[in-house]
Amino acid sequence: LTGEKRSAFSSFFALVCAVGAGKNRRLKQAKEEAQAEIEQYRLQREKEFKAKEAAALGSHGSCTTEVEKETQEKMSVIQQNFQKNREVVMSQLLSLVCDIKPEIHVNYRING
Repeated sequence: LTGEKRSAFSSFFALVCAVGAGKNRRLKQAKEEAQAEIEQYRLQREKEFKAKEAAALGSHGSCTTEVEKETQEKMSVIQQNFQKNREVVMSQLLSLVCDIKPEIHVNYRING
């Protein structure tokens, strides 16, 4: 190649490299912008999901509190009944166990 052609070729090569570098820079910038948009969209959707979840669980949470309150009330009634009837039941149980009355069962056959 002659000097003039070499100079033109190297100028063209430098121009192509500069264009390629600019293109790479623009691609990198576009990729970063796309990632930022994706992240923003993800955060927005996550925020919406959390709001819906809180709304759904909020009503569920109040149901849970109500059920726990009812359970505590029922347990309190059961405990009161236990305390009130404990002595009577224990005495009945002990009398049944300790007072033995031997009898022949109605289904027993003597002639077998």
